[in-house]
Amino acid sequence: MAHMRDNSSVLAAAERRLLIGIARNLPAFVTSDQLSALALVSMLGAAAAFAFISISAWFAALFVVFLLLNWFGDSLDGTVARVRNQQRPRYGYYVDHVIDLAGTAALINGMALSDVMTPSIGFALLAAYFLVAAETFLATHSVGIFRISFAGFGPTELRILLAAGAIKVATSPTVELMGRQLRLLDVGGVVAIAGLSVAFVVSAIRTGAALYRAEPLPVRENAQRPTSRVALWSAGS
Repeated sequence: MAHMRDNSSVLAAAERRLLIGIARNLPAFVTSDQLSALALVSMLGAAAAFAFISISAWFAALFVVFLLLNWFGDSLDGTVARVRNQQRPRYGYYVDHVIDLAGTAALINGMALSDVMTPSIGFALLAAYFLVAAETFLATHSVGIFRISFAGFGPTELRILLAAGAIKVATSPTVELMGRQLRLLDVGGVVAIAGLSVAFVVSAIRTGAALYRAEPLPVRENAQRPTSRVALWSAGS
C-alpha cells in the first residue's frame, strides 16, 4: 500500500539511525518475516508475564525483556526490508498491523486479568485503542499518510512508559489520590483512555477537514426554468 509514514515522536530520529545501523549488520538469514513473528510471540509473552506480575517482581523483569524483544522485531522488520530493497508494501502493511492488533489485544487482556488493574478499565482501554487504530487505518487509506505518533508519543515511547509502569506496579501497585488508595494501573488506564479519546477526536477532525478540502461539494449550476405550455403555445401562434 503506497503511503507516507509520519513519525514525529521524541525518539524517532535517533531510533531511525539505530535501526538502520542494526539492519545493515544483521546476518542475511534473518528475514523480515522472522522479525515479524518475533514481534508477535514476544508480545504474547509480555501479556502472560504481566498477568502474573502481582505474584513476583521477576515477572516485571520478564515483561521488560519481552517488550524489548517486541521492539526489536516490530521496529526492524520494515527497516530490514527497506535496507535490503525487499519491500512488499501491501503485504508488509497488512501483516505488521494485524500483528500489532493481536499483540496489543493480548497485552491489554493480560493487564486486565492481573490483580493490579480493574478488568473493566482494561477492556475500556482496549476499546479506545481499537478506536484509534481504526481511524488511523482509515486515514492512511483515505489520505495516504500513516501517522505513527501523536503529541510526541510513538510506539517506542509507549513501550518505555509500559516498562517503567510494570516495574513500579511490581513494587508499589497502589497510589494515593485525593485521600483514596487506588490501583496505579487504574489511574494510568483512565489517563490512557482519555489520551486515546483526544487522539481519536483530533485525528478524525484533521482527516475529515483535509478530505473536505480535497473533495469540495460540486458547484450546482442554476437549472433552467422549464418552458410553460402557454409560452410554447404563444411561440407557435
